[in-house]
Amino acid sequence: MVTETPHTPPITRTTLRRSAVAALVAGLLGVAVLVPMGEAGYALFGCVGLALGLLNSALVVRSVERFSDTRPSKVRFSGAVRRRLGAITVLAFGLVLLFRPAGVAVFGGLAVFQLIAVATSMLPLIKEIRQR
Repeated sequence: MVTETPHTPPITRTTLRRSAVAALVAGLLGVAVLVPMGEAGYALFGCVGLALGLLNSALVVRSVERFSDTRPSKVRFSGAVRRRLGAITVLAFGLVLLFRPAGVAVFGGLAVFQLIAVATSMLPLIKEIRQR
């Protein structure tokens, strides 16, 4: 019996890498703007939100690798998605409650990362459409 290593489409890895670079740039811009304004807490928690979004994306890639290697089960896959998103949500709400008011920037960072993830996911599609 031959066991194959999990295969992740190159687009997925490239998209994750682009998202990570864009999140780093967004975090640095946030720090560069907010720290001189005396809002370092907001900058910190915004970066935490970006990091949580990136962590979620990396875990999605890992899930895709794991489930593509075996016979996919929608129940197992959706359960993993619910647990992952639930944990990130609970962590984000906990940070908001513990570090008010600056902790709310965690949700800002998560939202910015979501925009970044959508934009970086669209790039390969736009390139493909232009080639046709």
